Amino acid sequence: MRTFRWPSMNVDADELPELTSGKAFLPWLMLTVGAVADLVRGDVSLPWLAGAGLLTFVALYVAVTFRALGPRRHANHTTLGLLAAQAAVTYPLALGYGGSWIQLFMPLALACGVVLRGQHLIMALVVLGGSAGVISGERDHDPLAAMINGYGTFVSGVVTAAILGLAATTAELRRTREELARSAVDQERLRFARDLHDLLGHSMSVIVVKAEATRRLMERNPAQAAAQAADIETVGRQALTEIREAVSGYRESNLATELDRARSALTAAGVTQHVQLAGPPLDPESEAVLSWVVREATTNVIRHSGASHVEIVLAHTPPQIRLEITDDGAGPPPAPAAGRRDAPAGNGLRGLAERLAEAGGSLLTRPGPRGGLQVVAELPGT
Repeated sequence: MRTFRWPSMNVDADELPELTSGKAFLPWLMLTVGAVADLVRGDVSLPWLAGAGLLTFVALYVAVTFRALGPRRHANHTTLGLLAAQAAVTYPLALGYGGSWIQLFMPLALACGVVLRGQHLIMALVVLGGSAGVISGERDHDPLAAMINGYGTFVSGVVTAAILGLAATTAELRRTREELARSAVDQERLRFARDLHDLLGHSMSVIVVKAEATRRLMERNPAQAAAQAADIETVGRQALTEIREAVSGYRESNLATELDRARSALTAAGVTQHVQLAGPPLDPESEAVLSWVVREATTNVIRHSGASHVEIVLAHTPPQIRLEITDDGAGPPPAPAAGRRDAPAGNGLRGLAERLAEAGGSLLTRPGPRGGLQVVAELPGT
């Protein structure tokens, strides 16, 4: 024996538009006006029984729609039982009195459209529509009325289910839009934190190195010390500008400018360098990403490696862009977990790995061929 599984629209009550609340289905009780008019005119036999049946029908209709669309969304077998009771009241009234009483099938179909979904709904509407048409034809001998009653009953349930389905889709789209908005905010926070780390880490490292050079040169070579102090001022102003641009989201790194800054910072730190560039010009996106790699790798060399020489090699071929920055310092930090090729767990290198991944590339750190650390950044070529 198959167990009936309650169909769910997966929509919270507070997300449903006003048109799909329980109150919105009360006006459809106007379909009972014909039956009420028959009672008032006394055109029915046993009017007390007909009135009691009509009141029961209305009460069950209200109970079904409000339970199915109310704040607590009572989607359970009790609601199905109430719907079945409504059907059990509808058939005797329609068979016993005919005429306007057959239109009670339409509110019943509306209630089915609220409660049921899928094949259960279609089967119920086919039965109700067929019943309304057959009863109307047998009782009133009017083929047109039979067609209207049958078709109207079926369409009433279908339109109700369609409206509620549209409400469910609208609510889901609203939730998706809100989730995308939250994701965009999170991504922007990550971008800002990453940019701020890279900008300040590099700039502060350069300022510290030049301040040390200024202190050493102050007594024996005041002119060079003054030049280093001027560089500190320039770097500080440049850092402020870049931070403002990063906050605004408009900063575009230039690889040539970043290489010049790297040479200046490395020279001030007493590190010799060899730079080799090969291949056609880079596209702006790739150039911006690789500028961050040069900035972060240079900062790490100055702050952590104790290196005396650095090699920067950029090779651009149509299938690939490859940037290698190799120093002869103390070597790489502790290796990541087994089986991982990503960068060690540092904010700067982690940020670089994220930037490269977003651009379709990858970042690898490993021991250099002559000791020290080698940072390898790869991007798709153009």
